[in-house]
Amino acid sequence: MTTQPTDTRTETEAGFRADDSFHVFDTTLRDGAQREGINLTVADKLTIARYLDEFGVAFIEGGWPGANPRDTEFFARAQQEITFRHAQLVAFGATRRAGGKAAEDPQVRALLESGAPVITLVAKAHDRHVELALRTTLEENLEMVRDTVSYLCAQGRRVFVDCEHFFDGYRANPEYAKSVVRAAADAGADVVVLCDTNGGMLPAQIQAVVSTVLADTGARLGIHAQDDTGCAVANSLAAVDAGATHVQCTANGYGERVGNANLFPVVAALELKYGKKVLPRGALAEMTRISHAIAEVVNLTPSTHQPYVGVSAFAHKAGLHASAIKVDPDLYQHIDPEQVGNTMRMLVSDMAGRASIELKGRELGVDLGGDRALIGRVVERVKERELQGYTYEAADASFELLLRAEAEGRARRYFRTESWRTISENRPDGTHANEATVKLWAKGERIVAAAEGNGPVNALDRAMRVGLERFYPQLAKMELIDYKVRILEGRHGTESTTRVLITTGDGNGEWATVGVANNVIAASWQALEDAYTYGLLRAGVEPAE
Repeated sequence: MTTQPTDTRTETEAGFRADDSFHVFDTTLRDGAQREGINLTVADKLTIARYLDEFGVAFIEGGWPGANPRDTEFFARAQQEITFRHAQLVAFGATRRAGGKAAEDPQVRALLESGAPVITLVAKAHDRHVELALRTTLEENLEMVRDTVSYLCAQGRRVFVDCEHFFDGYRANPEYAKSVVRAAADAGADVVVLCDTNGGMLPAQIQAVVSTVLADTGARLGIHAQDDTGCAVANSLAAVDAGATHVQCTANGYGERVGNANLFPVVAALELKYGKKVLPRGALAEMTRISHAIAEVVNLTPSTHQPYVGVSAFAHKAGLHASAIKVDPDLYQHIDPEQVGNTMRMLVSDMAGRASIELKGRELGVDLGGDRALIGRVVERVKERELQGYTYEAADASFELLLRAEAEGRARRYFRTESWRTISENRPDGTHANEATVKLWAKGERIVAAAEGNGPVNALDRAMRVGLERFYPQLAKMELIDYKVRILEGRHGTESTTRVLITTGDGNGEWATVGVANNVIAASWQALEDAYTYGLLRAGVEPAE
């Protein structure tokens, strides 16, 4: 017989444990991993588990041991390699097979062998699924629930039961759906989770059903919401309003189809709007970092517009907003972004007013001192440039150079461009060659440099480095990280304008610059000039002229 692992640590050593009267349960490693495009290794799962434990969720569902070798290995390694400070590890599996016994079922045995102190069982709560998918009787399905739950409880495990397709099943046959809840609770399940498996429910429907089931069964209820109607977070909170005390989520809303209830807005709402203490002290302020770190592990770009943790969550563009924020940030923000580890950002565009420019200058470390004439010149300059196709929303470095030029009365120059050219050669064997020549002036010397690259922009970048690194060795640490091209609406017949955004880094940070011209190479050169000018400014190098 497998016995439950005993936690012999003191409460201080074990760390914060959330009040057991309310649970935040994370299923990123199982349900979240079912998202298209996510393929987690065991090492990935261990890393994410550490982040989730650091964040302070109460339970981390690690996967389905026995169903696939990867999850079996994860549980074995997690016991050896992770000391959970805040969370308990959960193994997921199904009730025993029809016609068998839980004590003899190999998948039930694998759940015990995982060593997880908590087990979640999925059970059918929709009568048609019982008859068509399990191919058994409604009564046998109830007995499968009773037998498996009672057996695992007898082995010292804490058991949660996920009632799959509960809301659709309740709509079709409410009495049977409730009988599954009763069977699980009577057999010893601590929580019975009502699952909106198809994600088709709306908040008012969720709240009504959860209220009724709670009153009729007396069971402790949880909620598992999929996001197919875009309501998973709202549905989860509606269930809480109705009396659910266990909420299942995934980091960044990862999951099957369009995803699950997003852990981060759910937790933020519980802590900041409901006043529930579900995380360790100080953990909420780490939320943005944890969200982005997990996104990096799964190799998906963090959503810029995700509530609370997205880089645009507290970004302000309209001049009216900026004017109010200058007086009091709370006038256009529902919380202080620092509460969730995020920051307020001012966006500079043709919608910007004086307040936007002044606040953005302060954000960039350029104090405009309330100089109305200077701020007015910057506003007009921005609007003029945006009319030409420039955008500064995603090009803070280029905006800072523009701002400093207006504030200081001259542009910062480390070098001056005399001319540049690129040659792209299509060779008979099908290969291509790209060469660039640049003619520059730096510190009173004329420089002529040439280089080859894997494209004309890369060749220009290399030629610039060849020519300037002798004068500015700091350039050796800089590299192009990202390059984006957008063709803007044509203004003269078939002619068009090209906008290029370049992201550059030096190992200690990144910055973005913009260039606009009637061809992509010229636009790229502008963005490159700004990129290296800003990089040298950032490095503390004094301008040459």
